Amino acid sequence: MYRYDSYDQSMVDARVEEFRDQVQRRLTGALTEDQFKPLRLMNGLYLQLHAYMLRIAIPYGTLSARQMRKLGEIAQKYDRGYGHFTTRQNLQYNWIKLADAPDILAELATIEMHAIQTSGNCIRNISSDQYAGVSADEVADPRPWAELLRQWSSFHPEFTYLPRKFKIAVIASDEDRAAMRLHDIGLKLVERHGAIGAEVYAGGGMGRTPMVAPLIRDFVPEDEIISYLEACLRVYNRYGRRDNKYKARIKILVHELGVEEYQRQVEEEFAHMRTLGLNPPVEELDRIRAFFAPPAYESDLTQDIDRSDPAFALWVDRQVATHKAAGYAIVNISLKPLSGIPGDASAEQIELVASLAEQYSLDEIRVTHAQNLVLPHVKKADLYAIWQKLDEAGLAEANLDLITDIIACPGLDYCALANARSIPLAQKIAQRFADAERQAELGELKLKISGCINACGHHHAGHIGILGVDRKGVENFQLLLGGSGADDASLGQITGPGFSEDGVIDAIEKVTDIYLAQREGDERFLDTYRRIGMKPFKEAIYG
Repeated sequence: MYRYDSYDQSMVDARVEEFRDQVQRRLTGALTEDQFKPLRLMNGLYLQLHAYMLRIAIPYGTLSARQMRKLGEIAQKYDRGYGHFTTRQNLQYNWIKLADAPDILAELATIEMHAIQTSGNCIRNISSDQYAGVSADEVADPRPWAELLRQWSSFHPEFTYLPRKFKIAVIASDEDRAAMRLHDIGLKLVERHGAIGAEVYAGGGMGRTPMVAPLIRDFVPEDEIISYLEACLRVYNRYGRRDNKYKARIKILVHELGVEEYQRQVEEEFAHMRTLGLNPPVEELDRIRAFFAPPAYESDLTQDIDRSDPAFALWVDRQVATHKAAGYAIVNISLKPLSGIPGDASAEQIELVASLAEQYSLDEIRVTHAQNLVLPHVKKADLYAIWQKLDEAGLAEANLDLITDIIACPGLDYCALANARSIPLAQKIAQRFADAERQAELGELKLKISGCINACGHHHAGHIGILGVDRKGVENFQLLLGGSGADDASLGQITGPGFSEDGVIDAIEKVTDIYLAQREGDERFLDTYRRIGMKPFKEAIYG
């Protein structure tokens, strides 16, 4: 994984001291809250319902054991003993005291981490595939490009004050595990005629006006990707709405201009960018790539897994993915235990995962956009030992991509923007569908909950999505069907009038009953929905 050089470290250290001074001036009253707000947001600090929330950047979701351990220590020392992993592959602390924020950032700086640009109208944390570098189906490891984009976008003088926040994802497989087309810009690394480059998608996103990003260029050579993205952002920065924050995202600009006109303007700007020599030298990408060289995998390892313990065998079938190196496996750790809070991990659990990474995963951990964790380099011979330790810590739920593997935002329990609570609803749904055989029968069924229209829970991209709304002071939940954040990206459609908390759970049960009755062969829920349409589900829900 990437390691800071002296420039990276000095930049982060300087930001810590700058923010320490800003916090001190706020605490003494020298800065008003209105003056302080844009400064704290640039450092990932939000003021929520009950306390400050601090969002920590985990670039492209990759962590070392040392970094993971420090996150647990901070949770224990400065929060209430846990952290919340998010759909941006970040981590949030929900109970931060303002006076402690600079000290937290200083501790993060000692392990090459920060909270810079995790908020504000700038380019946010670059996200990627949690299986990057270990998946057999990728054309290249996308993380060197994600790291290059991180360095390019950090403190970029032209893009620090964009019309609205801006999110970029980089993948390198046909299977999209990062919801790439639901980002402002998505890059898919591809190989054409022996050369690596990128398909570029622009204008995706969720929130108030969800859109799936269209393809705007089918190939950009790898040595021109930075210039092409500069062109994309320049057109957006020039014409993006600043008079209406609800129409300020690039998706609105692409929609209103039209894809062809946006492409034309980007190509015109790109031609100009080519004359400026802004692309980093090839040597810089090579320097970064060296940090992501494959580790020294052992050879002649056993391929066998002892499946005599049925609970372990179930976990293997559900949580373990194929690794590109013989004798190794990818372990998915569920942060969705029954009755738990999706994405939450206690300080003790964080410490355990750090220790498992040191002992069994070549010192590496990944965070997924579905709020789970991954150990990417595990010997098959070590799977049983890992499972036992995860089971003891309440982290061995075998529910990856099942109905109880719920994505949920913090909702009205924490967030000042939310209209409804996401966490209690997620817990009740998980309890309703707790039976392992029932979950297995339903198969892949991605359920996602947002407590407001900002869609931090990705409800638009759920096979089943739930949106919390306010109906005259009462929490109400809209039900959506048919969304996907994968390579078959689509947006969920609202079934009709909303429900109470218990009512939406009953509606989900009716939806799953129709699916089981109507599916053909091995169809997933999403396949059946696309084949038969909304009508049968709507009739079952509303009568």
